[in-house]
Amino acid sequence: MILYSSSVDKFIDDIKKNRISMILNNAMKEHLYHHTSDSERTSWENSLEYMSRAIIDSKIPNNCTIVLEYNLPISSSRIDFIITGYDYIGKDKILLFELKQWTNVNEVENSDILVETFVGNGLKKVVHPAYQALTYKDLLCDYNKYIQENGVNVIPAVVMHNYSKNGIVNSSIFSNFIDSVNMFYKEDYNQLVSFIKNSFFSGDNCKIVKKIEDSDFCPSKKLQDTICNLMFENNTFTLLDNQMVVFEQLLSDIDSDKKTVSIVEGNPGTGKSVLAINILAELIKNGKMAQYVSRNTAPRVVYSSNLKGTINKNNIDNLFKTSGSYTSVSNELFDCLIVDEAHCLTEKSGLFNNYGVNQIKELIESSKHTVFFIDEKQKVHFNDIGTIKEIEFWARTCSREIKKYSLTSQFRCNGSNNYLAFVDYFLGIEEDFTGFLGDYDIAVCDSPNELRKIIENKNNQYQSRVLAGYCWNWNKKEADNSNYHDIKINDFEMSWNLGTKQTYAIDNSIGEVGCIHSVQGLEFDYVGVIIGPDLLYEDGKVITNFHHHASTDPSFKGIKTLEKKDPEYANKIADTLIKNTYRVLLTRGIKGCYVYCVDDKLNNYLRELLKNGIKPSMPN
Repeated sequence: MILYSSSVDKFIDDIKKNRISMILNNAMKEHLYHHTSDSERTSWENSLEYMSRAIIDSKIPNNCTIVLEYNLPISSSRIDFIITGYDYIGKDKILLFELKQWTNVNEVENSDILVETFVGNGLKKVVHPAYQALTYKDLLCDYNKYIQENGVNVIPAVVMHNYSKNGIVNSSIFSNFIDSVNMFYKEDYNQLVSFIKNSFFSGDNCKIVKKIEDSDFCPSKKLQDTICNLMFENNTFTLLDNQMVVFEQLLSDIDSDKKTVSIVEGNPGTGKSVLAINILAELIKNGKMAQYVSRNTAPRVVYSSNLKGTINKNNIDNLFKTSGSYTSVSNELFDCLIVDEAHCLTEKSGLFNNYGVNQIKELIESSKHTVFFIDEKQKVHFNDIGTIKEIEFWARTCSREIKKYSLTSQFRCNGSNNYLAFVDYFLGIEEDFTGFLGDYDIAVCDSPNELRKIIENKNNQYQSRVLAGYCWNWNKKEADNSNYHDIKINDFEMSWNLGTKQTYAIDNSIGEVGCIHSVQGLEFDYVGVIIGPDLLYEDGKVITNFHHHASTDPSFKGIKTLEKKDPEYANKIADTLIKNTYRVLLTRGIKGCYVYCVDDKLNNYLRELLKNGIKPSMPN
């Protein structure tokens, strides 16, 4: 979506008459329903005035095209500044600029993508601007048919007109993407002018950007071939049993002329995510516009990492999006959106839940076909709206044909459906349990230190992690400090998983504790689960107390306000969320699960349950 495009001379005139921020602000309101902050308007005025001077001094043809705040069609991201025209051999050329007003930048320890700078109200960790520019360029080249077929030369650049080069932004640790982007700092005004001047021989009179806007979107042949090869080489995503049956049925639905909403139900360990990735890869391989969607960051990071080979990180990352990315996407832009962990969808999007209308509605409307993978018993957020009933309502509202499938075969917990039934019985989610856990390795520990030692030993041979209920506050200021211990139980101390240093599920995080937000949708060989004081055993039954839950958990935001209005309903909601959270944590282990409960009565109750006809394996 183009919010502003004009010839060079018209752009210069708009700058001189101080009307550029007003034009952009009105366009934002009309097309993106976006309120523009004072800081954003100031940024436009300062950066665009700087660019206008460089363009005037470059003396490029007046009929070259200036495009501002170009909203990428398959993303919620916007490109700050674009110049289009023809080079000296008559080829289409696009200069793509990311503009930054930063004056100071700090390093982010152990990160080769993030930097820290003052944004808005304070210091924030943000992606390196060169990574942004390269991502936008790759997104255009990977998906725009006109660019692919006509060999349009797209060149990414970053202009940091207030920042003096000092070895941080241009550090060698960022060389993976800096080497592919033209960087201009405070001292480089003349180089910027020369760069613009030498790029264009003649103007295009807005033709190039119109052809890009009118173009079909499809994955490039390079992306198709790469994804196909990576999937072939990766045994992680092999389909088995009824996964393959549902896979074939879903592909048939997506190939049909009818617009569909498919709902795939499945318990933990039935392979919902594996199936989702296979659907994504098959559609990309066949030249279809598709993306994998998840509200939670962890699954997107892990699955995209598993598909990275020789291809650039950002090429793969463009296939994996958060559920809030579709608030302003054109209707039916995609052939298919594959929505994993659909039970985690919310009504509104954005950090403050103030964007969009309804995520389910937006996902359905953005695609001809939408596939929702769901397990309603994994709802763990107070604001989650992802239910089968809600999906069916919006499917009918959007005139989609509804298809429903179930995944039944268990590939986690040593293939034991009985273990899942046992967990539901222990937590009080289900009233009855009859069965035998077989070879699944489950045991109760006497202390969290014993649990940690077992999991550390298991991790020498198997991928293993310590997990815990969110009953200890996560100190944001110490998020990257492994010496700061958030979780303290008597003489036991450990940190929550580190904030930006690493990815908990795939890096060496054995010395950290994962919470529900780190592991939902993922699995490990062994897990050790610390059940916090929000789950208790009293008067012969398992109960919950959300007042023992951490105040920093975003999942419970709003629950105390609800309690003041309707305490019975608030406690009912909290009871479901807490039990669902432990259901998720207790079912992350493929081979085994070790448990310690802070509440002694609950620990003893679980031990007695396991002794009552169920023989657990002994810890190593």
